[in-house]
Amino acid sequence: MPLARTTAALAVTLLALAAAPEAAALPRPPGVATAEAPRPATVTVTGEGSATAEPDLAVVTAGVEAVAKTPQKALDAQNKAAAALLRAAREQGVADRDIRTESVSLNPVYAYPDGTSQLKGYQATQTFSLKVREVDRTGAVLQALTDATGTAGRIHSVTFDVADPGPLRARAREAAHRDAHAKAEQYARLSGHHLGRLVSLTEGPTGSPAPVPPAADAPGGGGAGVPVAPGEIRATATVTAVYELY
Repeated sequence: MPLARTTAALAVTLLALAAAPEAAALPRPPGVATAEAPRPATVTVTGEGSATAEPDLAVVTAGVEAVAKTPQKALDAQNKAAAALLRAAREQGVADRDIRTESVSLNPVYAYPDGTSQLKGYQATQTFSLKVREVDRTGAVLQALTDATGTAGRIHSVTFDVADPGPLRARAREAAHRDAHAKAEQYARLSGHHLGRLVSLTEGPTGSPAPVPPAADAPGGGGAGVPVAPGEIRATATVTAVYELY
């Protein structure tokens, strides 16, 4: 009978262990580390890319300036010249939404004939920015502004750009990604590995679309009027990519 009871108790213990296998796991002795799979080698590369496009927008900064003996006369002369500038811009097809006053000022003008200041009059100025959405009409717009304002007119700058920089930036990012992948493939081959999965991708500083300086002998364009050279617009992008090697 004692032997039968012992056999039954052993059978019950075995069934309990089978039902709860985690209970059969023996505790790991202190100081024994679990073996970990070796981490794969990685390669980190930086990709650079750029894309260009023809400008479809010209931003003209122009203004008027008038000097007179009194503040009111200076303002009157400035107002008349500014009205002529705005009228000429609208006649050239520049929409009201694309015309913005950038600054207005009225300042005294002094002379120093004998080392002491003498008030000569007042100078009134106003500056505008105008978006010309037909780039080939930029020269004609510049000429019209100059003709309308005469000696009071001032042309400060002309900048060419793209109205929607999104697609241009996207193409620059694609070029940067291709460059990073090509570099990673080369490093994998040189080190006797194969290129694995992409672990991380970080975008670096992205250059805003900017005009590319035209060549010195670039032909002038911009339609009839003041010759201009629109050139092209370039966007740049950089990415840092980490790939596994196997």
